Amino acid sequence: MQLSNYLKIYPCPDQPGMNLVYSTLRSAVVLLPDELLQAARNGALPDQERDILAQLDILTPDRAAERQRLRTIFDTPRANTPFSAVVVLNLDCNLACHYCYEDAFRGQHYMSAATAALLVETIHRERIEKGQPQRLTFYGGEPLLSLDLIRTIARPLGQAARERGVAFGFSLVTNGTLLNRACVEELLPLGLTGAKVTIDGPRELHDSSRPFVSGLGSYEAILRNVLDIHEIVPLQLGGNYTRENYREFPRMLDDLLTRGIDPARVGTMLFAPVIPKSGQRVLSDFNTGCTCSYEPWLMEAGLWLRQEALKRGFPAPRPKLSACMVELENELVINHDGSLYKCPAFMAYPELRIGSLAEGIVDFRTSHNLDLWKKDECLECAYLPICFGGCRQLTLLRNGKIDEVDCRREYYDTVLERLVRQDLEYQGTKPAGEPDKV
Repeated sequence: MQLSNYLKIYPCPDQPGMNLVYSTLRSAVVLLPDELLQAARNGALPDQERDILAQLDILTPDRAAERQRLRTIFDTPRANTPFSAVVVLNLDCNLACHYCYEDAFRGQHYMSAATAALLVETIHRERIEKGQPQRLTFYGGEPLLSLDLIRTIARPLGQAARERGVAFGFSLVTNGTLLNRACVEELLPLGLTGAKVTIDGPRELHDSSRPFVSGLGSYEAILRNVLDIHEIVPLQLGGNYTRENYREFPRMLDDLLTRGIDPARVGTMLFAPVIPKSGQRVLSDFNTGCTCSYEPWLMEAGLWLRQEALKRGFPAPRPKLSACMVELENELVINHDGSLYKCPAFMAYPELRIGSLAEGIVDFRTSHNLDLWKKDECLECAYLPICFGGCRQLTLLRNGKIDEVDCRREYYDTVLERLVRQDLEYQGTKPAGEPDKV
């Protein structure tokens, strides 16, 4: 057995002779003394320790085979992989966020009844009838401006899924102003499993960046709804920060606590920097919730905000095996007009359209450069399982085309150890002790 290709080893300054060994493939962490780590490097571990570390993917029988397994990991989806679709119900909104990345193509564009019917028919025929679980995300604009369409889509798909014996559920990406308790109680029986709600810091910051179209602030309406619903539906809360305002965001966290919002009932708290509007070329110091950047202030801000949330009891997403949805066969964006894309941000780029509900999906391997990361530099990188070439949107914004990987080595070199140690301190993750003690 050999040490995995996909490990990071961090000496423990407060425990001389001990090391945190973190598997990016399994998101597993163990605490190993120097002598056991050296034995692992030499292939000289006792059987018990060897077997435990192999179960955690710290050890692998064959590093070349492990590398090849990562190279082909997306070629054949695992059995029962859900079909995961982002369904864009409209491009309209009741807020006027000054940084909205959809601004270039936003307007009173709504999915028609005919398109909704075709969506239901297509998913039923091509997915549910084949026994595939369904996981939809209703998106906008503001999806709750199309509550009738949510009913029209979710009710028949949920019924068909039950009859076929497959799972069905949906979540919302919403500004939260319309997500009141009555709305949630109506949607739960239809399959609502959660919602993502944005709060851009304390009241004065949020109301400045995310006002209603009328110009009035939206902070109070959103927090009132969050308080009313957070105990009956899982919420992912977060906000979009800038270099100038991110240190004010803990005041919003404190306000949530003061109002009686229980951190244990919140799914996760995730902050992201403000990004540019779609279709604009920008420097690399912008990103979305699924992107990252390498400007020193951004890396520090992300770590600092994550720790401030964890200190107050709010859960934060952990590093895990993940990839851009462009790479995943069973993930898709269905636009309001029935056109298909591989990322919501790509809707601003007609050349990245990959088909429609009516015509099906066309081959997009070349247009989206799917195999960019299948090169030695990436396959040999310890961060590959949590990167897989990074975010295609960030490359597109930076270069105007998807012509290179969004390499995250510098980012993870800076932040991963601190992320792991934050989780050890605040999120109940404990490293396995020396393997003979596990």
